[in-house]
Amino acid sequence: MLRHKMKLLSCGVLLLATQAFAAAQGGGEVYRARLSVVPLDVAMQANVAGLGQVTATLAGNRLTVTGDASGLKSPATTVAIHRGPKGIPGPAILQLTVTKATNATISGALDLNAQQVADLRGEQLYVQLNSERAPEGNLRGWLLK
Repeated sequence: MLRHKMKLLSCGVLLLATQAFAAAQGGGEVYRARLSVVPLDVAMQANVAGLGQVTATLAGNRLTVTGDASGLKSPATTVAIHRGPKGIPGPAILQLTVTKATNATISGALDLNAQQVADLRGEQLYVQLNSERAPEGNLRGWLLK
């Protein structure tokens, strides 16, 4: 009986490993960003709060983005992918969709050009969420593999 259970367990582990390998091979490159409060001046400290996370999967040149943010002091208004080196703000280059709430959902499916794919792989892209009381940035996080 124990031998039979061990065989079943081994088969289950092998199946899970095979599925994980197949997903990794066919699912594309996965990037993640932890969204945290944007560095700001003292006057804005009362307007920003929260945290979030984003997962982006690159398959070919198609980037699919999902995520969420919570604990915002005012409803989210926009979310975009920006270009800039880590820690240095840059211009918005791609728009994502966000629910207009203090606990927001982020999503989008975008076709990237060759330069944008290179920027993503070079850790030059970040996600920024803006809110009603922080229209220039509430949460931000760089997309890292």
